[in-house]
Amino acid sequence: MRMMQRMTEAELPLCLAFNRISRRWLVNRLFAAVSRLGNGVFWYVLMAVLPLLYGPLGVRASLHMALVGLLCLPLYKWLKQATLRDRPYTRDAAILQNVPPLDRFSFPSGHTMHAVAFTLILAAYLPAWGWAVAPFTLLVALSRLVLGLHYPSDVLAGAGIGAGVALVSLALAGPY
Repeated sequence: MRMMQRMTEAELPLCLAFNRISRRWLVNRLFAAVSRLGNGVFWYVLMAVLPLLYGPLGVRASLHMALVGLLCLPLYKWLKQATLRDRPYTRDAAILQNVPPLDRFSFPSGHTMHAVAFTLILAAYLPAWGWAVAPFTLLVALSRLVLGLHYPSDVLAGAGIGAGVALVSLALAGPY
């Protein structure tokens, strides 16, 4: 717990710097929209559309994405409760909370975890789509910082965990 407190203190200046960007109305609205879409809407619509576009391959990709999402969810919830890291806006009044959080705690970023995992699965099945959604995934990760909801280490941990779960699932699934 002491290490998490040191990380929090060390990362607060970065959180302030990222959050300052959100003081511009257009930037704020862009990242708020990206965050909302990254909360699941974008991914669920994509999973619904892939089977229509690609038949059995799209079904396999969508089911794999859904399974990975279901695997990430309890891991994410457990880590939130195990670390109990408060969000940046609760630590420094200068950090504006631009959108309501989904829950109280910060570590890890679930938005980033799922976005990275879904992107890697999608790229394994349909590489062109992976390249198409990678910029969105990057924007989702940045939105968590800009909106004052996460520390950089939350986002990096979410990305690492999401990548790990996705890559293990791809190794277990075999050829696509």
